Amino acid sequence: MALAARLWRFLPLRRGAAPGPRLPAGTSGSRGHCGRCRFRGFEVMGNPGTFKRGLLLSALSYWGFETYQVISQAAVVHAAAKVEEILEQADYLYESGETEKLYQLLTQYKESEDAELLWRLARASRDVAQLSRTSEQEKKLLVYEALEYAKRALEKNESHFAAHKWYAICLSDVGDYEGIKAKIANAYIIKEHFEKAIELNPKDATSFHLMGIWCYTFAEMPWYQRRIAEMLFATPPSSTYEKALGYFHRAEQVDPNFYSKNLLLLGKTYLKLHNKKLAAFWLMKAKDYPAHTEEDKQIQTEAAQLLTSFSEKN
Repeated sequence: MALAARLWRFLPLRRGAAPGPRLPAGTSGSRGHCGRCRFRGFEVMGNPGTFKRGLLLSALSYWGFETYQVISQAAVVHAAAKVEEILEQADYLYESGETEKLYQLLTQYKESEDAELLWRLARASRDVAQLSRTSEQEKKLLVYEALEYAKRALEKNESHFAAHKWYAICLSDVGDYEGIKAKIANAYIIKEHFEKAIELNPKDATSFHLMGIWCYTFAEMPWYQRRIAEMLFATPPSSTYEKALGYFHRAEQVDPNFYSKNLLLLGKTYLKLHNKKLAAFWLMKAKDYPAHTEEDKQIQTEAAQLLTSFSEKN
């Protein structure tokens, strides 16, 4: 009955008629309209079988729509749950240093429209490119692949700090294959995205670290590259070691000892500023940092070499 009441609301009414079932023909009390009314009434109500079939079809349509909505909602919930499960697996593999397994897992979902999956895939592609056993040809393909995934992540969610961060990182990597002019031109874009990542998430130590690298890179730019930059651009990018140091320290304040490379760069920046005491302090921390990844091992080696050469000079 409740369903029938709903369906009545969607049935057409004569102008001036009240909602509800129509009266049988002949009860209006007026012969003037009686013939026409009787004829129209017969079309709608005069054949009970036709009306019942219509009502049944309407009911089935309504139930079908309700079922579709329930199934659609369930599908969305299931899809979201599946994405969460994939992200948990991906983060576990990343923390475990399983670079290639992580890449294999995420490439299964490379057609995804989810920004969380896409920026992780950009990171995984780049990490595989950085492995020493990756050939130069494979590395180049992976670098451009990583940029494409990062770009898609940014398109899907411009408010996600990690999408900005990894787009900037990947764009910087691509510069190694596109020459000095492209690299300098991209530097402005890279800086903007790192700054946006910091704005969106000031508790992410890596974004501060990356801004520190940006400043350090342009502070130590060789004179010939600086001259090229001045010829190509009215105001080429520039920075100082003091600015770089500030960003590296802010990264440590947000998350102490989060990354061996940040410790190494603190040491190297203090060396550039001729503060050997603080340089030795941070280089020792980098050398003693537990090696979880291949990069950590490389940083341990570099820190040890710097400390040795440092000691010999003293």
